[in-house]
Amino acid sequence: MNTMTEKPKKMNIGSRVTVFSLARGKLVSGAMVGLTTAVLLAAALSEYATASGPTAQAVEGPITLPEAIEISLANNPELAAQRFGVDAASAKSDVAVGARLPEVRLRGDYSFYRDPRLIKPRRPGTYNALSFTDRLLSGDFIVRMPLYTGGRLKNQVVRADLIAQARWEKLLYSRTELMFNVSSVFYAMLGQREVINSLRFSQKALEQHRKKTEELLNAQKAAKVDLLRTEVRLADLQQQQLRERNLLDIQGYLLASLLGLGGEDRPLDVKGHLTLPVVPADVDHGLAIAFANRQDYESLKSQVLAQQKQIAIAKSEGLPELWFRGSYGDRWATDSSKHNEVGELGIVFDAPLYKGGRVRARVRQENCELAASRQRLRKLELKIQLEVQTATSNIKFTRARVDATRKAIEQAIESLRIETEKYDVGKGAIVDVLDAQSALLNTQTYYYRALAEYNTALAEFRVAVGERQ
Repeated sequence: MNTMTEKPKKMNIGSRVTVFSLARGKLVSGAMVGLTTAVLLAAALSEYATASGPTAQAVEGPITLPEAIEISLANNPELAAQRFGVDAASAKSDVAVGARLPEVRLRGDYSFYRDPRLIKPRRPGTYNALSFTDRLLSGDFIVRMPLYTGGRLKNQVVRADLIAQARWEKLLYSRTELMFNVSSVFYAMLGQREVINSLRFSQKALEQHRKKTEELLNAQKAAKVDLLRTEVRLADLQQQQLRERNLLDIQGYLLASLLGLGGEDRPLDVKGHLTLPVVPADVDHGLAIAFANRQDYESLKSQVLAQQKQIAIAKSEGLPELWFRGSYGDRWATDSSKHNEVGELGIVFDAPLYKGGRVRARVRQENCELAASRQRLRKLELKIQLEVQTATSNIKFTRARVDATRKAIEQAIESLRIETEKYDVGKGAIVDVLDAQSALLNTQTYYYRALAEYNTALAEFRVAVGERQ
């Protein structure tokens, strides 16, 4: 379902998923991994923001389903919050990449000492006098770069990339869920509108029948009770219309909420028609597609992989680290013109010898988190299986209901015609006419609601199998 207006710079969802699939294949390529994925993620976010920027204009008149979905993707606050979450994860990936790069700092210091300090030591082969001061100003350029950290920084980059990818895939699935929720309410409103039309049609037909009953009563061919029963039935139809209209208004307000529209003084109205498309739905085929396409499943798998990297990070806390360090600066005595340039280059070796068992405890903790993540993945697999089975069953059941009620409508129309003609010639009772009219109305109501549920079941199946919409 194409729900977005054409824009020259838009990247479709399939392209964005491909981008992240390619990025995922490069997660073992070293230092450039984080930079590559971060750039791809930033580009995808930019394209997504361009395609679905917020629109605050009021909705005028009835809207179609594609228009409703487009507005919801641009304005829904939960979706916007998740987009910020993806952006935050991308920033964390940049932070992890930056930790592997050299760090250059400028440091300045002014100190007052109780005892004078040496400014410039005597170098070999020179006999210049030593200089001391108790007021010292210093400035240094400092370079620091990791050479070996036991894999900690590299695994942090990969983990940050996986978390960013998981957030993005979760955003895509939330987008699909929102489209389903909008479609579900939209189809329900179309069905509700047809129910109200059926009530209006029944009311008009019954008003015409009341006129005939009045004519028969004036001609002394009908009883007063027949007219009273007809009027009671008309009053019942009026209150049914009020109830169904109220339900339609509530659905309109719900749709406005899903679209992220506030301050609406009236419920949204929709335009469109319910259709009866034939969609083959097979459980086994649906499950195969679902496990290959579901974005929430891919998101959770990325989280499991990220947790595996977290274990490696925890283990690296007990390994030695090797750092390059260099600095260049000057020292000035503020109470004289004496100064001294200083500089150094060196390798720093830092090895933990005893950390109170914290490393082993941290590794054990992360292993437990990994086991929990795998169980959550298994739970989602069972949930996906149930959703596909349920959606498939709902499609078959609602389609059978639509077929059955459609045939019943034809029979109810014929029954009402026969009972009306019998009453007009004085061979039938008003109760039979009213019962036939009520049966027709109930059958029409069941039909339109079953048709709305069938369209909703199709949308539910698309979500269950992870179909790109």
